Amino acid sequence: MAAATITDAPSIWPNGRPPVVVCTKSKWGDTFTSFTLDHQVQEKYDKAIEVLKEEARSMLMAEENTISDKLVLIDTLERVFDKFKGDNGKIKETLSDDAKGQLSLYEAAHLRIHGEQFLEEAVAFTKYHLKRMVQQLECPLQDQVKLALEQPLHRGIPRIETRYYISFYEKDNSKNELLLKLAKLDFNFVQNIHKKELHELSRWWNEHNPDLSYARNRVAEAYLWGTAYHFEPQYSYARAAITQSIQMLTVLDDTYDNYATIEEAQLFDEILERRNIDAIDQLPDYMKLIYRLVFRMYDDYEREAAKQGKLFAIPYTKETVEEICRAQTQALKWTMGEQLHSFEDYIANTVITSTIYVMCAWTISGMKSVSKETIDWLRSEPKIVIASAKVCRYLDDLGSYQAGMDFYMKQHGVSLQETTDKFVELVEDAWKDLNTEWMVKTSVPKDMVEQVLGYARAAEVFYRNCRDGYAKPEVMAPQNIALFVDPIII
Repeated sequence: MAAATITDAPSIWPNGRPPVVVCTKSKWGDTFTSFTLDHQVQEKYDKAIEVLKEEARSMLMAEENTISDKLVLIDTLERVFDKFKGDNGKIKETLSDDAKGQLSLYEAAHLRIHGEQFLEEAVAFTKYHLKRMVQQLECPLQDQVKLALEQPLHRGIPRIETRYYISFYEKDNSKNELLLKLAKLDFNFVQNIHKKELHELSRWWNEHNPDLSYARNRVAEAYLWGTAYHFEPQYSYARAAITQSIQMLTVLDDTYDNYATIEEAQLFDEILERRNIDAIDQLPDYMKLIYRLVFRMYDDYEREAAKQGKLFAIPYTKETVEEICRAQTQALKWTMGEQLHSFEDYIANTVITSTIYVMCAWTISGMKSVSKETIDWLRSEPKIVIASAKVCRYLDDLGSYQAGMDFYMKQHGVSLQETTDKFVELVEDAWKDLNTEWMVKTSVPKDMVEQVLGYARAAEVFYRNCRDGYAKPEVMAPQNIALFVDPIII
């Protein structure tokens, strides 16, 4: 098929430079930089949590509790699908008015892989009936169904889902007050840890910010993305590394998308690959600021790697940054009119620009479980990483109408609605690929594989329903407030 160009925009761009987008300051102001952790409050939380843990443990082990009682307390969910099937292998019609059964099947069906026809039918069946009956349901089940229809549990950020579930459970007449209080205390205790980290990261960016008018400040949004990888207290370094790398990549992305010419972008790529700060004088003044930012972050990474005995990770981490810059330059060339021969070429390039490799690499120096073999695994372009990157890419295209949709329409001669439907289908296919790989036994450290799943979950939350929660911080503001600003009232 003849090659096509993505856009005619270059004809109206003077001097080969895109129209400059002036970005506003972070919408959060000094919300996080002004935070001070009250250690006495944390100590009270910690002591109360330990007391309630012991009471909960005693309650679970009490002889008078039946096995059934214990299963209810633990809230163990078993994914057994046979009970939903009729004699003909189809979904039992009697399930159509069973809201709880419908909800369980709906959630479970989102773990489906390719070829699971029953679960494909289950998604459509349960979605239809849950939408039909939701307004007649009582709280908290009604709230749970509404949320599930908007955001299936498997595709949500666990920390956000926890906050929602506590609210739902509080409205449940059969709730256990001890467990509810324990959950609230634990949430607030961890929230304070997150607030402290976000305070430190906000101050870090104030010190490192190159202050370019076109570059976005997205520290809070980047940190939320980091909690999708790991929210537990022991992963503080990973959250910080993800936040810092995303903010750096945001500056690079905005530079390639909103300011640099092709010639400047190519020069930056070339100088960056020399890995020599002395070469900085060859760059335009605004790029010198970016170059210094990258090298300051390299220095911080190298110090941490040396401290943790992970010096082997340094070359690979720098390679991922260099690779994403080259991919951004290629995308800029296509935007400026260079021929793009196939949609597949576009997707291959955007798997790199998706940032997943940089984020994974940036956490390595702080993760004890990661070894040289983990880097070899990442270099091999694992299917689960590719699938996760594609989830993000397709959703991002849907959320902000990226060039991929435009090119797909031109290559296949289809309408915007047909293209939108296709991209939704591609998202589902990528999730099936990811679910398939998630179930494969591997020697790769679990916390690294969890990061890959967390990346796709963050993409779902930020870009679902054709929105862009990263470009428009107000979209994710309610989640940021719930997780990092307002504690739960106890």
